Amino acid sequence: MTTEEHVVLVDRDGHALGTAPKTAVHRHDTPLHLAFSSYVFDQDGRVLLTRRADHKITWPGVWTNSCCGHPLPGEALDHAVLRRLSYELGLSVARADLMLPTFAYRAAMTNGIVEHELCPVYRVTVGSPVTPNPDEVGQTRWMPWKEFVDGVQNGLLAVSPWCREQVPLLTGLGADPTMWQPAPAADLPPAARL
Repeated sequence: MTTEEHVVLVDRDGHALGTAPKTAVHRHDTPLHLAFSSYVFDQDGRVLLTRRADHKITWPGVWTNSCCGHPLPGEALDHAVLRRLSYELGLSVARADLMLPTFAYRAAMTNGIVEHELCPVYRVTVGSPVTPNPDEVGQTRWMPWKEFVDGVQNGLLAVSPWCREQVPLLTGLGADPTMWQPAPAADLPPAARL
C-alpha cells in the first residue's frame, strides 16, 4: 500500500503550520508550502535545463531549471534535492549547495492553478550522464550559463515563472556559477532547518 506524499505548509515567516497531501495543494488557492529548486551544472559550467512532462499539473511542457520538488515532512531540504535528482534525472550526487535560502514566489497559470512556494535554491555539480524519468521530464538540454542567462533576461528563452525570478538573483552571486559561495544553512526558513 502506497501512502500519499505530503508537503509542509508554512507561514510568511517560514514556520511550519502542518502538512497537506501534495495532490490537494496545487489549486486556485494554493497555500504557501515548502519546496526547493536546483540548478545542475556539469564540469564545463553548463546548466541542465529540463522541460516538464506534458502531464504535469503545474506548467506542463514548460522549460525550467534542472529539478524542483518538495521535501517530505521531517526531511532535510538538501536530502530532498538529492532524492529528486536521483528520481527525476537518474543522478547520484554527493551534495547540494544552498544558494538562495529564502527565495519565495507565487505564480498563477492561465487556468487559475497557483504555485505558492517558499523555495530555497540549490546548486549541484555532476560528472555523470543524465537519465530522465519520463514521468517527470519531457526533455533535457545543457546550455552555457551565460547563454542561458542572456536568453532568459532578454525574453528569448521562455522558462517557468520561478526560474525567471531566480535567474537575476543567481547572477547577483557572480558571473561564474562554480565560484558562487554557498549560504549557511542557518539562513534557511525555520521549517527547513532540521
